[in-house]
Amino acid sequence: MASGRVDLDGNPIKPITICMIGAGGFIGSHLCEKILAETPHKVLAVDVYSDKIKHLLEPSGSGSLPWADRIQFHRLNIKNDPRLEGLIKMADLIINLAAICTPADYNTRPLDTIYSNFIDALPVVKYCSENSKRLIHFSTCEIYGKTIGCFLPKDSPLRQDPAYFVLKEDASPCIFGPIEKQRWSYACAKQLIERLIYAEGAENGLEFTIVRPFNWIGPRMDFIPGIDGPSEGVPRVLACFSNNLLRREPLKLVDGGQSQRTFVYIKDAIEAVLLMIENPARANGHIFNVGNPNNEVTVRQLAEMMTQVYSKVSAEPPLDTPTIDVSSKEFYGEGYDDSDKRIPDMTIINRQLGWNPKTSLWDLLESTLTYQHRTYAEAIKKAISKPAAN
Repeated sequence: MASGRVDLDGNPIKPITICMIGAGGFIGSHLCEKILAETPHKVLAVDVYSDKIKHLLEPSGSGSLPWADRIQFHRLNIKNDPRLEGLIKMADLIINLAAICTPADYNTRPLDTIYSNFIDALPVVKYCSENSKRLIHFSTCEIYGKTIGCFLPKDSPLRQDPAYFVLKEDASPCIFGPIEKQRWSYACAKQLIERLIYAEGAENGLEFTIVRPFNWIGPRMDFIPGIDGPSEGVPRVLACFSNNLLRREPLKLVDGGQSQRTFVYIKDAIEAVLLMIENPARANGHIFNVGNPNNEVTVRQLAEMMTQVYSKVSAEPPLDTPTIDVSSKEFYGEGYDDSDKRIPDMTIINRQLGWNPKTSLWDLLESTLTYQHRTYAEAIKKAISKPAAN
């Protein structure tokens, strides 16, 4: 596995120690799997929860894990834990995935959202800079906010010009809604930490890479309410729709589901991150969009596709009324606002790392919904069949 591995410039790849903050989440779990299975690197996995990586930490019935000496789990909250700097000092590379990143929280928990995405990230950046450690920081495609095109008249031909809606790391402006629209608390906090990281690089020589994910989806994303998460929680769109499909409920389309999104398979996206990890000379100082512009749909189209795919993988007929429309105020509460389109320009990541996504939207939905059905269908049937408590 480790022998003979070279980077994009033909140089041997040396084993490193990676401190991964947020390793127990959706992206972290897939990234840990990739690193342990395909590289010689060590992982210091930092998180409050380990449920999604327990298969990497606990020996199975067949004995010890082949990578047992290359991963350590450290259960800590980065808010005020004095152990954080020590773990960063032990590593060659720090990857920060920790964040509140669920749209339902941006309105109801704006303070927590801002603290999580800006204040709590400050010590990580500070320790990396002071100890000369390389940082890969995960930001968001929400950093762009709304497109220029959405402010043009609806009948303007310029709305069809890619210059007005394709999002470029080094050129597109960041356009957010008014302050009272607290949905933008997340994007603003993420933008400010990006600016701080960039400034640390310019003034203090911090080696950094910033990742802007465009709707990464796949197995283990978010949670299914009431099964492996809070009953009243509202996860992101894939898990929301999955939950509805599993319960045979209509999928709720917020404001008609007219927003446009692109979706990329988590396994494709993780390939891009591994290229960043192992090619610092090509990745340092760059901000990378990581998405799949070929997988562009409206949220309504996504719901229709997921309904068809789930019917195929579950062998259950679709509902007579598969979707219903709800207002954003009804679904998310007061203060919600949305971006119209999120279509990434892929020029920089393709030039620097030679990366392109491979998996079609249909294929990634089939893989993901097969996992969702296999993992949750029986648990949901049992939950539904239980008599309500008096």
